[in-house]
Amino acid sequence: MSTRTNSRNDEFSRRRFLQSASAAALLAGCGGVRRDAGSAKRFKRMIVLGVDGMDPRLVEEFVRAGHMPHCGRLMEQGSFHRLQTCNPPQSPVAWSNVISGTNPGGHGIFDFIARDPETMLPFHSIAQSQPASGLLSLGRWQVPLSPGRLESRRRGETFWNHLEQHGVPCSVFRMPVNFPPTETDATTLSGMGTPDLLGGYGTFSYFTDDPVQRTRDVSGGRIERVRVQEHVVRCTIRGPENPFLAESTNTALPLIVYLDPEQPLAKIVVSGSEVLLREGEWSDWVVVKFPMLPLVVEVSGICRFYLKKAQNGFGLYCSPVNIDPANPSLPISTPPDYSRRLVREMGYFYTQGMIEDTNALSSGVLSPDEYRQQSTFVIDERMRFFEHELERYEEGFLFYYFSSLDLNSHVFWKTRDQEHPAYSQQLAEAHGDFIPALYAKIDHAIGQALEYVDDRTLLLVMSDHGFTSFRRQFNLNSWLMDNGYVRSKQRGERGATSYLLDVDWSGTRAYGLGINGLYLNREGREARGIVPPGPRADDLMRELATRLTAIRDPENGQQVISRVDRADEIYSGPYVAEAPDLIVAYNNTYRAAWDTVLGSFPKEHLLDNTDAWSGDHCVDPRFVPGVLLSNVPLRYEDPDLTDLAPTILAGFGVPVPSEMTGRVLL
Repeated sequence: MSTRTNSRNDEFSRRRFLQSASAAALLAGCGGVRRDAGSAKRFKRMIVLGVDGMDPRLVEEFVRAGHMPHCGRLMEQGSFHRLQTCNPPQSPVAWSNVISGTNPGGHGIFDFIARDPETMLPFHSIAQSQPASGLLSLGRWQVPLSPGRLESRRRGETFWNHLEQHGVPCSVFRMPVNFPPTETDATTLSGMGTPDLLGGYGTFSYFTDDPVQRTRDVSGGRIERVRVQEHVVRCTIRGPENPFLAESTNTALPLIVYLDPEQPLAKIVVSGSEVLLREGEWSDWVVVKFPMLPLVVEVSGICRFYLKKAQNGFGLYCSPVNIDPANPSLPISTPPDYSRRLVREMGYFYTQGMIEDTNALSSGVLSPDEYRQQSTFVIDERMRFFEHELERYEEGFLFYYFSSLDLNSHVFWKTRDQEHPAYSQQLAEAHGDFIPALYAKIDHAIGQALEYVDDRTLLLVMSDHGFTSFRRQFNLNSWLMDNGYVRSKQRGERGATSYLLDVDWSGTRAYGLGINGLYLNREGREARGIVPPGPRADDLMRELATRLTAIRDPENGQQVISRVDRADEIYSGPYVAEAPDLIVAYNNTYRAAWDTVLGSFPKEHLLDNTDAWSGDHCVDPRFVPGVLLSNVPLRYEDPDLTDLAPTILAGFGVPVPSEMTGRVLL
């Protein structure tokens, strides 16, 4: 053990001693603290594996087939439960429930997408940037006199804040919805919600001379038509916006590719690095630096290349440019040097929150085989880093997150569903083994964790939700427009653009935004609201719920929307007023259409989902419970996501704050 580790453990021991008297008083029932923590079994160590998208039905199937022996061991010796997920069962909402021990009304995250009621423009719900102020103009340049900052939109303290306040050492590896990382003495690395260097969830680039292609932006990426001249391609990698320029401009980095005239080889030259690739080969991480202020400021990122074609055409994939963990331009870890230490010990790694490049698959840039290669890099990297975290783990709390089941279930679910519109027997034969193989890898990780378990160690394996097929999609905003709830500026024409830009707010009573959100256009909240509070708003919500749940799919007669819930009836806490007025819970195999999510109005109300994104979980939460496995029996048969934080605290004898609405399961 290092001197630093010894010093840290001594400090934790002192803090435990100094806080023991006050903790005992709190456990006895002093104000603001729940009493149920005191009766729980105490543990010295706790390992929680967060496996995004792990489905209980698949776990049972693979255990029966002998593919998940370690899960089977936990089922026999400990406990296995379906874990009640959140409403809506979206990952940022679910993980915020886990972090806070309460429902969305207590933490303020309701969807992937939030909106500004003044401008009606959407933004990512997890974090928001506050711009710099006091700009000093110098010609085309501007220098901020005070820096901008990033703020998490998830409110309240985290459960690991409470643990560290009571002297429990904590390591929290890639917890979703923890960007920017909460201020803490714990060792943390941010997860879902961490952007790429361009500020999005992941923006790839694809350079090609294919005459069928044209330069255009696609969902989650950009395809750029290039020319091959004398076996050389000259193009640029887009970088982040340059805040030092008076006119909003993205940085760009020259990229030169030299093609071998005789062999399928290419030399890529970028940012002072040279990379030699054979056709069909992936590069390692390449550091790229985008200049901001000449000779003064540059922003560092990392990316990977895949040479798709080098002869008989040219095709080069460039991954989203990730924040460089060795020189991060945004906060991604605590302490700040933790990400740098990981690079020194383990090499470069993915830092963006959603790692698998499903966008490149959906757009046809990566084939299923190529996407599977990229996704395999991800799970192999996660497994290496998990072994590293286990080796350094000695006491206290360890959380480790795996993303691969979620994103790969999204895009390969159709290999398991012959009724899916995009089902292909050829794809099922080629890749139907991938989801089972990933579950087996997670089971291997569980086996590794079990090696560290003794009678003073609690092991929990949990998922935020399960999965179902996404066969049909519903355009909520189109239905609202055709039924008189939304008025278009273009009378008699369907709105053509997204972000609700074609809406005439003077005649609009309700609108959809996000995957499951339905808002009233309220007076006093929306800038051009027309629905007054009180009985008229209540009547409108009842009317919408009745009519939406009555919708039937003309293709098969099935109910499209299972139920519609009022936020003020299912949520509690200080942030309920920020929620959508209604939460639309879709029936099994249905989901909001892609166009509805960002406020568009296509012609069709219902249509087949033929996208690669063939599985989903943003439905009625009753259809997609998560998983909870434990090495000890648990107290309740119906555990909920909100129960995890109180259970973790109680397992260490830490008082459970009154704002946590979940139960202690021990």
